[in-house]
Amino acid sequence: MGHGVVPVARKGRRRGVGIHAAPRARSVARQKTARNRVAALLDSWIVAGILVAAAASVSEAQVVLPPIVPTAPPWNVQQVFDPLLFPQWWDPDRQKGTLPEDTPVKVRQQPGYEPVGMRFGSWMFDPSVTAGALYDSNVFASNTSPRGDVASLVTPSLRVQSLGARHQLDLLGIVQSYSYLDHPSLDQTNANVSGRGRVDVRDDIELLSTFNAGVLHEAVGSLTSPTGAVAPTPYSLFSGDVTYRQEFGRMIASLGTRFDSYKYGTTHTQDGTVIDQSSRDGQIYDVHGRIDYTFSPKFGLFTAADVNRRDLRGTPGQPLASDGYRMLAGVDAEFTHLITGELGAGFVRQHFDDVTIGTVEGPTYRALLTWSPTRTVDVWFKAEQLITQATLTDASGIQADALVLGLDYEFRRNVIFSASTTYENDRFHGLPRNDKVFATYAELRYLLNRYATISLRHSYTQRDSNIPIDSYSKHQVGLNVTAQF
Repeated sequence: MGHGVVPVARKGRRRGVGIHAAPRARSVARQKTARNRVAALLDSWIVAGILVAAAASVSEAQVVLPPIVPTAPPWNVQQVFDPLLFPQWWDPDRQKGTLPEDTPVKVRQQPGYEPVGMRFGSWMFDPSVTAGALYDSNVFASNTSPRGDVASLVTPSLRVQSLGARHQLDLLGIVQSYSYLDHPSLDQTNANVSGRGRVDVRDDIELLSTFNAGVLHEAVGSLTSPTGAVAPTPYSLFSGDVTYRQEFGRMIASLGTRFDSYKYGTTHTQDGTVIDQSSRDGQIYDVHGRIDYTFSPKFGLFTAADVNRRDLRGTPGQPLASDGYRMLAGVDAEFTHLITGELGAGFVRQHFDDVTIGTVEGPTYRALLTWSPTRTVDVWFKAEQLITQATLTDASGIQADALVLGLDYEFRRNVIFSASTTYENDRFHGLPRNDKVFATYAELRYLLNRYATISLRHSYTQRDSNIPIDSYSKHQVGLNVTAQF
């Protein structure tokens, strides 16, 4: 969600029925001995099934990355178009908390399974640690001789939140370490600190701020990873955004500025040749704005725009710098009492200093739709077109179109199944290259209690390129155990 906006309560849906009945009804239901016995038996079956599967195939246990092939910055610049969720601002009761069953299935926190945390004065600390194993069937994203490997994963994290009614600050620190069994060149440790804050100037005026700082790695085989690389590309990132947002009755306007700074290291090929990626170093400056106007709690219009300058180094004779803009206009709507979302269309233009790349421009679009036939099911669809750049062997601009269809199903209050399918078309400007990506993702999460979660994941990625060396496919299957306090 953009700028820390909380999810909006869904309207017009059945209430007080099924496994998400009101607390009083649930309390009565839990008193039924037979139901308790069935629930306990089901819990034991699920735990036993997961443990047996893990024991039977330890060599295949792993942690899986998201379904879309990880992409490098500056894609995150597009976050300025995240919707403001206009119904929240229209509803006079927006400051009141919403029931768990009225929040998206994927992020829903049911009573009894939320982290306890540790409170110190007006601050809440939520530490957690995840341990798991990762099996990747094609660790080097090769199209000729795929090699599989197993890796261990350890991810400690700490979230710190302020508890005041006015002025909020939310900080998150994560360290993620991968250690591979047979290919130590793929070992990596990522450290990242991010935060978001809100200053309530008045009831109708807010100052919103986000920042992100980290030492990270770009995965082998990702969209902008150099061709032939057999090790992740390290880079450091710092980004920050400050946005002014004000309500004017039915209208909400925001204006902000964003700064991103990147510094890339080196990777290498199979024969040891060093690939210097410092040509991608530089800064990105962005000014963005958005206006939302709500005609009713179920229908609104928006327009958004951003102007950017990307001062990236490039190589001698092939600068990677560019400047451009993107404009969108569309509707935020509750199309039916079960379907909500945002549809937008507009125009995008990015002019590269390198004449061999030239100008990438044309119509653009963005769609975010959610269909929730019941309180336990969310079917969602995302579509977006983006423009970025990369230095592979030569500088190039990239125009990417991505479509994602997903499902989140709450089988029980503590058992959540998620699946998605992705299609992506990447067109390179300045290079005779065109890629098509197909990916699937599935995850089963079992929340044992407030303190522990087990997740089982699988993903499949297939990249088909008209340059054969850039084509590959891979499977990833993983098992994670998370402890939180």
